[in-house]
Amino acid sequence: MKNIIKTLFVMLTSSSLLFASANAGELSVSGTAKATYNIQSGDVAGKGLGITNELNFTASGETDAGYAWTYSMELDPADTAAGGSALNDDTAITMSTPYGTVGVFILEGALDVEDAASQSVYSRPTDSGDPSATTDNFTIDSYNNVQYHTPADLLPFGMTAKIAYAPDLDTANGSGNNAGAAITEGGAAFAGRSATEYQVKATPIDGLNVGASYMEFKKAGATKKDQAPESGAYFATYAMGNATIGYSKGLRANLVADSANTGADYYDQTNMSVSLAVNDDLSLSYEEERSEANQNVDSTADVEQKSTGIQAAYNMGGMTLALSFNSHKNIGYSSTAVDVDQMLMAVTLAF
Repeated sequence: MKNIIKTLFVMLTSSSLLFASANAGELSVSGTAKATYNIQSGDVAGKGLGITNELNFTASGETDAGYAWTYSMELDPADTAAGGSALNDDTAITMSTPYGTVGVFILEGALDVEDAASQSVYSRPTDSGDPSATTDNFTIDSYNNVQYHTPADLLPFGMTAKIAYAPDLDTANGSGNNAGAAITEGGAAFAGRSATEYQVKATPIDGLNVGASYMEFKKAGATKKDQAPESGAYFATYAMGNATIGYSKGLRANLVADSANTGADYYDQTNMSVSLAVNDDLSLSYEEERSEANQNVDSTADVEQKSTGIQAAYNMGGMTLALSFNSHKNIGYSSTAVDVDQMLMAVTLAF
């Protein structure tokens, strides 16, 4: 592991020298604007209107050595007490070489494949403004990190491998000369001193895509823990004509200080979905997500949360109309929670 991390930093240092002789790049802007109408029943009954956007600035160029570089920055307007402000979000600089791609990612570069098999034509049921509060796997894009990706076509069966390393569990949107922000042991967000995540994907046969990911934290502090935090997942999708099916499995082990811990020991999530392209414009999908909270104390019952979604999307060039019917049971991992049904209508404009 130490050798891998050292190699990664050496490549990043070498890349900085190459940037010094980089040619002038090109800048492009792309993004989406989306308007939604979200209707929910149950205890959270509400009818909400909303507009959101994703604006992405991308610069690209080439060094004198012929290596391609990219810079990406998302701009997220925020509604604040001061009347709103535009904040930089999810920035990254990467360089592609014959030996692979290296990059620096600020709150970006997710490698977890827990949701990679989703075939929902609008959005996963638990990612549609729902009230479920699902606990997902740990993911490296929660922290500032550096990454290495193997070159395309280097490995058989279309296999690619990626590794990411967060030297400090820094969750700040760091700009130049950022000094980091270490999380101390005992804090609510404490998981360790650093984190490493791995990802492997492959296409062994036509139509089949498979992959797996794993994330671990390096222990910090003198206090011994009964269980260290970690998470992993695997997925598979298979396309047959106009239909595609997907399956994924994710497991997340929480940090457990001792056997008296009354929280969840681990989460077990299973997602299954299928989509059908009726024609070039209309697509339909169904997805089921199950997430079970397994408790550390035997006297506390394990609870499975279930969310399902039936969705349709109609593409009209640069505009997509979507309709989603979702249902959620045992929300918040509570067996006494009222079931919630959800209908969501969305208009998305791409530019």
